[in-house]
Amino acid sequence: MSLLVVGSVAFDAIETPFGSTDKIVGGAATYISLCASYFTKDVQLVGVVGDDFPLADIEHFKSRGIDIEGLQIKQGEKSFFWHGRYHNDMNGRDTLVTELNVLADFDPIIPESYKNADYVMLGNLTPKIQQTVLERLNKRPKLVVMDTMNFWMDIALDDLKQTLKMVDVLTINDEEARQLSGEHSLLKAARVIRAMGPQYLIIKKGEHGALLFHGENLFFAPGLLLEQVTDPTGAGDTFAGGFIGHLAKTGDLSFENMKRAVIYGSAMASFCVEKFGTENLLNLNQDIIMARVQEFSKLSHFQI
Repeated sequence: MSLLVVGSVAFDAIETPFGSTDKIVGGAATYISLCASYFTKDVQLVGVVGDDFPLADIEHFKSRGIDIEGLQIKQGEKSFFWHGRYHNDMNGRDTLVTELNVLADFDPIIPESYKNADYVMLGNLTPKIQQTVLERLNKRPKLVVMDTMNFWMDIALDDLKQTLKMVDVLTINDEEARQLSGEHSLLKAARVIRAMGPQYLIIKKGEHGALLFHGENLFFAPGLLLEQVTDPTGAGDTFAGGFIGHLAKTGDLSFENMKRAVIYGSAMASFCVEKFGTENLLNLNQDIIMARVQEFSKLSHFQI
């Protein structure tokens, strides 16, 4: 099953209580694509970079079987750059620098070979761009998953609500769910948000796990206790990559399989946070991934 991933391919500079980096490769589409490539070999990437983006990293996409026909390289321009500093609790962070560069006027060009994608993952971008991607496809995908953030709720709420009508699954964190819905209770928030369009809602709670809502069904995936959390920057995108990667691999959109997908997403996110950037996502294999998934299973398995 083909999986179209749209989002930023970028540079990050990260400071945490455990160290810091110079410019390293990041961006929503980077994390999502690399992660999903462990589940399905038909990942199609749409994004934009400047000519400062390392060719070695573009080659790494190729080595993972990711189709980069949709990755635009703008000559004479710079790639998106974000510099952030995490607080001691690793939950809060301060943005020190944001340089939109090529992302400022990003027009997502969808190659013809991508326009019949079975699954679509819309990484965090302006809601207008997310809409444009869906409008440029030849058919309605089997599943559209969308990520967004509170910034768009602040400055583009009307556009965001229009985009929500076009998607099947929304992934946001608990703070964003409360802002979007106007409700403090996450149960009430889920009802309000799903009435906006998405049948499924995933509310991410960081180290405390994730919630999946659909109709009257509710599933909670626990967070995995780790000895070392180094960098949470790409955790949400890695979660999304594991989630939709598993669904694209299996082709099963039942609630039971959605639950499995949440666990796979959580497992992949747990790898991501252990090292800076994408470092821990580059040399995984199926045995390592399944061993981590089994750890999640043991956390909440019991008999009555």
